[in-house]
Amino acid sequence: MYSDFKPSMDDIRPSVPQQPVRFMDQLRRHMRDSGYAWKTEKTYIHWIRRFIVFHNKKHPQQLSATHVEQYLSYLGNERQCSPATQRIALNALVYLFVKFMGIKLELLNYRKANPKRRLPVVLTHHEVSQILEQLTGNYRLMVELLYGSGIRLNELLNLRIKDLDFELNTITVRSGKGDKDRVTLLPLSLKTVLKAQIQQVEKLHQRDIEDGFGEVYMPYALARKYPSAAKELAWQFVFPATRIGADPRSGVLRRHHLHESCLRKAVGKARTKSGITKLVRCHTFRHSFATRLLQQGYDLRTIQKLLGHSDVKTTEIYTHVLGRGAMGVISPIDSP
Repeated sequence: MYSDFKPSMDDIRPSVPQQPVRFMDQLRRHMRDSGYAWKTEKTYIHWIRRFIVFHNKKHPQQLSATHVEQYLSYLGNERQCSPATQRIALNALVYLFVKFMGIKLELLNYRKANPKRRLPVVLTHHEVSQILEQLTGNYRLMVELLYGSGIRLNELLNLRIKDLDFELNTITVRSGKGDKDRVTLLPLSLKTVLKAQIQQVEKLHQRDIEDGFGEVYMPYALARKYPSAAKELAWQFVFPATRIGADPRSGVLRRHHLHESCLRKAVGKARTKSGITKLVRCHTFRHSFATRLLQQGYDLRTIQKLLGHSDVKTTEIYTHVLGRGAMGVISPIDSP
């Protein structure tokens, strides 16, 4: 009945030995000791592996700044990677040499390409409605939350029942980008359907308990601090996976949240059916949330707080999407 559905738990760090012998395990251990986010760890490991393979699998101790320059040049010229991608690869290699191996790269002659400013793709309110019309069930509800609250995809998937406050009409985002918590709005129009979703989760959770499961993944050391919390309804994911799988760290069978690829595929199909030609991703609804609030007259500081941006300059890009200046100015000739 239950299978080892690993992809649903690919946001849980796999375990590494306490005294690692393999080079990559040592590197992972070092990143975790330094407090790096799991996504950063995966990204850095990816680029470091590719760097090693590019140099015929030589040990990094045998490589130098010259080899870094060769690889970055290869990415820019042969692979035609964007400046942003080149910058990520460079950051990974700087971490490898400078922070992990203690080798300075002062003689690095590589000249980074200037990053190009890209405006985000946004949908009008009507276009969002067209896509929503092609979605049903949980997929529709999830997209409504992305657009109605401005949360990121991984933040949506990691929502627990306890994070929804129907009295204050708020959603608490735990450990968002930069490992920061924040509070955003809970759309009033979604309260009824969200309560119905929680009732469904409760039934599913009760069935899991009867089958000998019912324990959910707990971040950090909370499982030791609150031993019984893992089976409480409050800690269950709002959008649980359809199957139970094995935790990659402990091997414990449990129900995780829905995998991100499920929603991405549903959004892609809905966009095609709606006839919209824009490149629509799950993150597009977050951009559309911000621009919609600007159109409604909300100030940048408020939008910045809801989005969780550390710098208001990041939020200001949405004024350019609307064809306005940095201060959200409308031309006098266009005023009523």
